[in-house]
Amino acid sequence: MFAPLRRVTLFALYQMSVLTGILLLPVAIMARRVGVPFPMHRLMESIGNAYEESAKPRP
Repeated sequence: MFAPLRRVTLFALYQMSVLTGILLLPVAIMARRVGVPFPMHRLMESIGNAYEESAKPRP
């Protein structure tokens, strides 16, 4: 019962992180020009990995 709910929640979080990354792209570009790292890819990668793990079929 909780596995589908977890999968849907992680999928929604992943989609929100992608949208946030797109919306913050101008900020990330300006930060990079100034020399400040903007690690949005870490958040997207960790949520994506969690979603992929939850989507695997369980024996």
